Amino acid sequence: MKNLKLGLVALAIVAFTGAVNAGGVGYIDYAKVIDNYDYAKQVTKEIDAKGLEMQQYLVDKEKEYKSLDTPLKKQTFEERISQEFKAKESAYMTLRDRREQEVYNKIKEAAKAVMVEQKLDAVMDVRGVFVGGIDITSNVINKLKGAY
Repeated sequence: MKNLKLGLVALAIVAFTGAVNAGGVGYIDYAKVIDNYDYAKQVTKEIDAKGLEMQQYLVDKEKEYKSLDTPLKKQTFEERISQEFKAKESAYMTLRDRREQEVYNKIKEAAKAVMVEQKLDAVMDVRGVFVGGIDITSNVINKLKGAY
């Protein structure tokens, strides 16, 4: 019985000591990280280029449409182009989602590494912090650049 009480007291002391030694909460400005991360800039350019490619496709097809002379040809053309564009749009959305997730995962891993190095309890986005916390944005940027 004494050992049980002694064990509970020791457990309580360890629990309270852990709370006292907690590192706090860090936060990052995700937009600033994106603006200063070359890989994210490259991905953004790639996605924008694909978007412009789709716009150019529509402009070209509009010119073709205007050159058609019969309503039947126009209707057939519209149906074919509609299907082609839906496929292109789907591929674009898939590419965009996949590439943005890659960037997010790299930033998340860098934030986790900084969190461990600075012995923080959590890392949040700056928009979720009203008061307090530790700004680790520059540390995450440096980690992503390989300079940390």
